[in-house]
Amino acid sequence: MPELPEVETIARGLAKRVTGDVIESVWLGQKREPLKSPAAEIAMVLDQSRITEVRRMGKHIVFDLDRVQHARVARALLPANGQGTKRKQKKSKATLSTAHREATGSVRSTLASKAQWIVHLGMTGRLQVCDPQTEIAKHTHAILKLSSGRELRFVDPRRFGRLSVASAAGFDATGVEPLEVDLERFVELFRGRKTPIKSALLNQKLLRGVGNIYADESLFRAGIRPRRRASSITHEQLRKLHQSIQEVLKEAIALGGSSVSDYVNADGEEGFFQLQHRVYGREGEPCLACKTPIKRVVIAGRSSHYCPKCQK
Repeated sequence: MPELPEVETIARGLAKRVTGDVIESVWLGQKREPLKSPAAEIAMVLDQSRITEVRRMGKHIVFDLDRVQHARVARALLPANGQGTKRKQKKSKATLSTAHREATGSVRSTLASKAQWIVHLGMTGRLQVCDPQTEIAKHTHAILKLSSGRELRFVDPRRFGRLSVASAAGFDATGVEPLEVDLERFVELFRGRKTPIKSALLNQKLLRGVGNIYADESLFRAGIRPRRRASSITHEQLRKLHQSIQEVLKEAIALGGSSVSDYVNADGEEGFFQLQHRVYGREGEPCLACKTPIKRVVIAGRSSHYCPKCQK
């Protein structure tokens, strides 16, 4: 699953490419799993909205939207025969579903002038900015036609990603931003917790955006074993962990994230931070600091990698 650096990289790339574009029409597939908000509501909010900003919030990508006044009724294309890879299918005339007719029957001006489109990539989700003639990939669940002549497509083979909309400033991911939290607040988050520190780091209600890769890498740099109870970690060790998390995340963002599976950025390019991993995915390999073989343990169903000599 893409973690904070990958999502930040994608959001920055999209911001450069689609900020200022107007969404001229919306196509949504028939699979229900990716839609956290009703299809009609998503289409109605997105259609004829200008993208004013693209940013990351936790592991979510948030598109801030300005609603174009007196916009026409939204068009959600829901093909009866499912998705295909032929361009002519997308160009075919489609009728609005009954639910969409009801949803768009009210006066358009009653909708908020500002809104948000929220995208969670799940495990395999991708947002692609494409030329309209580009073949539509299998497992494409949403296509936004932009005023620039391009298309923004959401592709997700495993369908763990989620699409939703909200009124402006209505969405707020849980937890605090690890790149913004100060040391005092960071210590408060973990002090007294009886869970393993690795589990606490993955708890999105505490820190948002940190996942398996960057928790392992941060714990290594701080010299803390992933199974250590958070309550047993000293203030000085928490200070080192706070520093390590911010250093690791910033370095990973600078290198475009980690491509350990099928992650690519908004331009379809892989990240390079996986070349800098010191413990994650290196089970049995020598520690880069002391040559001790890296160990892997399972904590709450997640693999955790550490050096038994460097981490205590």
